[in-house]
This record gives sequence, C-alpha cells and structure tokens, in this order.
Amino acid sequence: MKLALHWKILIGLALGIIWALLSASLGWSEFTLDYIGPLGTIFINLLKLIAVPLVLFSIISGVAGLGDPSSLGRLGAKTLALYLGTTLLAITVGLLMVNIAAPGKLVDDQTRIENRISYELWARENGKTIKDDRRFLQNPQYQEAVARVRNRGTEQAQRKQIAAEMETAKQTKEAGPLQPLVDLVPSNIFSALSSGGSMLQVIFFALFFGICLLFIPREKAEPVTAFVNGTMEVFLKMVDLIMRAAPVFVFALLAGQLSKMAGNNVQQVVEIFKGLGWYSLSVFLGLVLVMAVLYPLLVKWLVKGLSYTGFFKAMSPAQTLAFSTSSSAATLPVTMECVEDNLGVDKKISSFVLPIGATVNMDGTSLYQAVAVVFLAQLHFIDLTLGQQLTIVFTAALASIGSAAVPSAGLVMLIIVLESVGLNPAWIAIVLPVDRILDMCRTAVNVTGDGTVSSIIAQSERMIKPPAQPALKNAAASQNAN
Repeated sequence: MKLALHWKILIGLALGIIWALLSASLGWSEFTLDYIGPLGTIFINLLKLIAVPLVLFSIISGVAGLGDPSSLGRLGAKTLALYLGTTLLAITVGLLMVNIAAPGKLVDDQTRIENRISYELWARENGKTIKDDRRFLQNPQYQEAVARVRNRGTEQAQRKQIAAEMETAKQTKEAGPLQPLVDLVPSNIFSALSSGGSMLQVIFFALFFGICLLFIPREKAEPVTAFVNGTMEVFLKMVDLIMRAAPVFVFALLAGQLSKMAGNNVQQVVEIFKGLGWYSLSVFLGLVLVMAVLYPLLVKWLVKGLSYTGFFKAMSPAQTLAFSTSSSAATLPVTMECVEDNLGVDKKISSFVLPIGATVNMDGTSLYQAVAVVFLAQLHFIDLTLGQQLTIVFTAALASIGSAAVPSAGLVMLIIVLESVGLNPAWIAIVLPVDRILDMCRTAVNVTGDGTVSSIIAQSERMIKPPAQPALKNAAASQNAN
C-alpha cells in the first residue's frame, strides 16, 4: 500500500522536529546546519525557480484560453471581490478570537504596567497621542516602575533589532498615493522576472500579453499559444519531479530551521514559546477556524458535489507543503496541481485565479496582523476602541495585497498596521520569536483560501467537475506514481 503524498510530507515534518530536538540534546546542531539544513534551502530555491515562470505562462495561457475579452473582466472582478471578501472575514475572525481570549491580559500586571509606561514614554518622545485617558507617568504609585523603565533602555534595543523592517515600512508609507500603480507596471520584464518581489509586475505583463493575444488574428496567435501551453506543461512536469523528493526536503528544511532557533539547547525553543504561548494559541485557533470551518462551509454551500472531507483531501498536499515552506509563491505549482487534478477546476480558471491569489490573497497573514496588534495593545494596558479595531480591519486587508508571498513578509506589513492605530512599530520585536512557526501556519491558510476561491469561481462559471470521492484517493496515489 502506497502512502499519499501529504502523509509522506507530514512524516517528513515530524521526523524533522524529532531530529532537531535530538541534535540539540546531543550537540549535533552544527552538523545539522551544515549538512542537512542546506537541502531545505535547495528545496525552496527549486520551487521559487519554477514559481515565477509558471505564473507568467499560466496566466497568459488562461487569458488566451478564455477566447472572449469580455469574460476576462467578469472573471477578474469576481476574483478580486472574493479574495477581498475572504480576507475581511478572516480578519473579523481574528479580532473576535483575540478580544474573547484576551491573551495580552493574561500576562502578569507588573509586566503590563512597565510595558504601559514604556508606551507612554515612546508616545511623549515621538509626539504621539495616548490612546486612552490613563496616565501612568503622572501617577505617583508607578514612579518606581517609571524609573526602572527609564534605566533599561529597551526601546533603543528593539529599534536596532528591527531596523531593516522599519526602513522598508517607512518607504512604503512615504510613497505617493499612486505609487502602487507605478510599481505595478514594469520598465523591464526581465528585471521583474529576476526579482522575487516583483510578482505583481509579472502578473501585469502576463495579463497584458494574454489580452493582446485575444486581439490579433487567430492564425498568428495559435503558434504563440501552443508555445506557452507547451512550456507550462514542462514546468508542471518539473513540479512532479521535485515533489517525489518533497518528504526528504521537508525533513531537512524543518530540521535546519529548528536547529537554527535552538542551537545546542533544547530548552531554548521551549523558552521562546512559553512567554508567547497564549498569543500563539489565539493566532493558531483563529487560523484553524478559518481553514477548517469557514473555507469548507463556503465550498459546501457554493460548490456542488464537493464534500467537507473531499475538499481537505484534495488540498492536503498543498497545505502541508505551504506549512513547511512558509511561501505561497513557492507552493503555487502544487496548489495548481491540487486544484486542477483533485478539485476538478478547469485550467482556464486555475491558471488565472491562483497566481493572482498567491500574490494578493493573504487571509492568514491578515488574521495574524489583527490578532498581533490587539495582543500588543493588551500587553501594554491599551484598550483599543471599536473604531480603531475597524481601522485595523481595513488596513490589514489593504496591506495584505502588497505583502510578498515569501516567508515573514507579513512583519513589514504589521509595522504599517501598528502605525495606523498610533502604536509603536518597534513592538514587532515582541512577537518576532514565534513569527516563523506562525508564518508556517498562516501560509497553509493562505493556499487553502486560494483553492476555495478558485473552486467557487469555477462553479459560478460552470467550469468545474469535482471528481467522486474515491477518485480523490486515486489522484493522490497517482501523484506519487508520476
């Protein structure tokens, strides 16, 4: 009996964790980082090697295959509307979770008081308005705490730790109102293809190229379309070959990442997560609600012939790979294979919707940003009003569109969201220790959202043929046999 691909990847994940803990306890971390971790880096590089050209050729193929230019506008409007809608729903779930669980209020009061004092000192130094009527600096009972906070200088240390992210966020904020449109149009497509942060430019060029194919004589367009389709098939075959070794690569990737965090001290990982446990749990539960409840319900209501369990069986290879790579873009080739082969979505839909989703659909990242901002406010004795939390909703939604589909890109966007409600952006240093693990979880949510939206759009366009439930098992088995 052959195991399905997602089970092999999960075994690789488990073995990676076990190896990292074992190597830390036996002092083998240097060996792990030198001889095992690089295999994980090679895996990520192989997936990124495929992702950008696959986006280019798949979008051109999808647009050219539509045949009718008018259907492109309808399809684009549906895609953006659904991606924005699921993002807003995910952020709402996150805000409900963090307000109910209140993880920041579970920290001891002494720590929160000192955090509050540091916030008021920061606000005074930077000319910011205090978010509520409390004034700890002027309160005589907190003068000893004020002296302790003034002496330790943590704010300066935090600023040094996140200097690069702060500078990137500053440049993003200071750009003009039409700068996103300017950044959308590449001056050189080859430069855009070689730059991992220019995926939107690649999408723009692919859409422009595909639309132009629709307006030239058919006999001239056919050779170009045949070349594009043939090239895309080559890249998909590359995915098949790479995925045969995915469980081994995933083992190496996770072992290397955990060894980098823990070194030769097993307790290091435990200590990192102990202080942020409730916050991490709130983010995790919110992500689980979105992925295991919200998405399957949407699919069950809006897509005929696809069950709750069938949807998860179909998407599981992409979910496990997204968890291990923390990159929607790197997972894109596998996401396309799952959606087309397992969910039965027509290639014309998947090749258009999924590449756009890998760039603009960051439901998990948006939920994480909402939870993180409210948690950090609670940690500093700040009660955000309903209006401020609504600001978080819309800022996080807009920030997610510009968030690169690569590991930890959400940290830069988190700075912008914090500043939108007048909080100290240096606070991202507090949640930084657990960001990598949570990044893995939220990326799995992102790709599940991509699969959900593509299925709904395919159903609305009557371009989906969900296979029977046994066929899903066969599809997973055949994926290993290819």
